[in-house]
Amino acid sequence: MINTKYIFVTGGVTSSLGKGIISSSLAVLLKSRGYSVTIQKLDPYINIDPGTLNPYEHGECYVTEDGAETDLDLGHYERFTNVRTSQANNVTTGRIYQTVIEKERKGDYLGGTVQVIPHITDEIKRRIKLLSQQGKYDFVITEIGGTVGDIESLPFLESIRQLKWEMENNAIVVHLTYVPYLAAAGELKTKPTQHSVKDLLQQGVQPDIIVCRTEHTLTESVRDKISLFCNIDRASVIESIDAPTIYEVPFNMLKEGLDIQVLKKLGISAKGEPDLEKWKSFLYKLKNPLTEVNIGLVGKYVELKDAYKSISEAFIHAGAATQCKVKLKWIHSEKIEDNPGMIEEELKGLNGILVAPGFGTRGIEGKIMAVRYARENNIPFLGICLGMQCAVIEFARNVLGYKDAHSVEMMASTKHPVIDMMEEQKHLTNMGGTMRLGAYPCKLKAGTKIMEAYQKELISERHRHRYEFNNAYLEEFEKAGMIATGVNPDTNLVEVVEIPSHPYFVGVQYHPEYRSTVEEPSPLFVSFVEAANKKL
Repeated sequence: MINTKYIFVTGGVTSSLGKGIISSSLAVLLKSRGYSVTIQKLDPYINIDPGTLNPYEHGECYVTEDGAETDLDLGHYERFTNVRTSQANNVTTGRIYQTVIEKERKGDYLGGTVQVIPHITDEIKRRIKLLSQQGKYDFVITEIGGTVGDIESLPFLESIRQLKWEMENNAIVVHLTYVPYLAAAGELKTKPTQHSVKDLLQQGVQPDIIVCRTEHTLTESVRDKISLFCNIDRASVIESIDAPTIYEVPFNMLKEGLDIQVLKKLGISAKGEPDLEKWKSFLYKLKNPLTEVNIGLVGKYVELKDAYKSISEAFIHAGAATQCKVKLKWIHSEKIEDNPGMIEEELKGLNGILVAPGFGTRGIEGKIMAVRYARENNIPFLGICLGMQCAVIEFARNVLGYKDAHSVEMMASTKHPVIDMMEEQKHLTNMGGTMRLGAYPCKLKAGTKIMEAYQKELISERHRHRYEFNNAYLEEFEKAGMIATGVNPDTNLVEVVEIPSHPYFVGVQYHPEYRSTVEEPSPLFVSFVEAANKKL
């Protein structure tokens, strides 16, 4: 039985320092040394999951293989480690309280007073330990969302305090903090870090390693000061300097010896040298492109690029795989919708157009206009989820001649519902966690662009949708030149549509971006970038 070690990652001073990237980078280094690693995220918000959260507020909702709607950090975990996550890898305060309240209602506490300590903290600890019970991980890295001092994070910090005590030498805390540079003084300031660690100490938690996010190299005196005032040895003060790309961070952490310090603190002798050849090859190709393409990403959340995080990262992976620099042009679908005369200006000169997923009516006509432009001008096109549905609507309107064709999501009264609500969705009242979620099989048709991309007949991809292609129209579509090239073998759901007469026109109901990683780029994104390259 594996004696699982726990690494807790906390953050201080400010949010968005990159706890997810540090956790992922550490996981890469430990994995490269032959250890099995997984990462989980504890989110302090009271929502059950991020599935119903506004993308402007929380960014992308990432979907796991088992259909969990999770924080976007889990996308980073998978992209870096190539290890699939699950429901157990993302826990929210809302889910913790929901479980405890359900137990109380059932009488599990025998009439006792339900309190934060021990009931909430016990449930947090149980959730943290779930992954180790599978018996297949040497390390479980647990990232605590938010920052030290947030009132919402207090139960999680108390749980960590208890676990460190209970687990003795099998758990450590890595604290990520910020070391700002004051230009007027011409020096780095350690006081924010000192205060952050002081806040952590007030919760009874002593960090074992401090990772310092900084824009300037840490001087020896700065490292000495942090070591002295934060009660840690000097070798455990780790510099995390800003990097041109997040994919360089594992190498920066290797140089700083983060993995060595973690192993040392946990009483483990380091195994040989880490094997990072695949990463080195990836970075070399990323930094040394032979070609460059311009791809337009048409969506309605483009002001916050994190809303399409997995898509933009999948382009980086596909670009490296093809040694091609992918330059994304972020295009707001509402802008096109409100100013139809600007479509030529916005979309001309692009080597490819991707119409992004989403929900709701806002900006939908702009997306449909972008599809039409790509179709009529022979520009390589990829539509994902709602993007695929927009391709179907556009074809129905402008090729089949059904001018009022639409999705029942946008227009319940349409006479031509070419996109309809899935049968099992029609009687649901709860919105959270009720969509078609997670991995489903798809059977591909031979001699098609999609088969050429995947090179196999049966694939599995992740879903997040309520609406689907209306099979009542399938025969008409195929006669007119848009064919179904991928279907679910069990339900006959149309998963992929193509226009064979077009150089590259593919729409997929699933989300290929969720499975794209450094080591295994999405075949569909690679195929799309290659098609865009041919358009040069």
